[in-house]
Amino acid sequence: MKVILYMATTLNGIIAKFDDSADFLTKEESASYVSNVKGAGAMVIGKRTYGILSQQPEFQEFLKVGIKIVAVSHANFELKDPSHKIAHSPSEALKILKGFDTVILAGGSTLNASFLAEDLVDEIYIDIEPTLLGKGIPSFSGSDFDRQLKLLGTKKLSDNEIQLHYEIVR
Repeated sequence: MKVILYMATTLNGIIAKFDDSADFLTKEESASYVSNVKGAGAMVIGKRTYGILSQQPEFQEFLKVGIKIVAVSHANFELKDPSHKIAHSPSEALKILKGFDTVILAGGSTLNASFLAEDLVDEIYIDIEPTLLGKGIPSFSGSDFDRQLKLLGTKKLSDNEIQLHYEIVR
């Protein structure tokens, strides 16, 4: 199974404001994200991201096409759909998704870092938004890791956005 970390960040690596808003994201970025998740058929997110995503239009689209969603959390919580599952660790999440060729890891910052710390990420897609924020939630937090990357490609998403595609060097 290939695990792809997919995230959108400001130029300085912020994935959301402290109030969880990400109003700097564009429709082009959203379309790219949805396309990648649909292509994989499965995604892993944290509890906080699950709560945020469940309020977004993309969530209904994922429900319609049957995307398998696993939320990683230390505690159990109410899920919005009976097909969704809770895992208590990154490795447990991947066991639940056994059988999928590709899984999209879509955050938040603590989950991103924990997957990298456990060496469970194969590739990273980063959509760089044309925004700088002085404060906010960083792309990675809570775990110590050091990974080298190999650039596989770049893609222009719009006049002002670029997507970087990396492979984790092992």
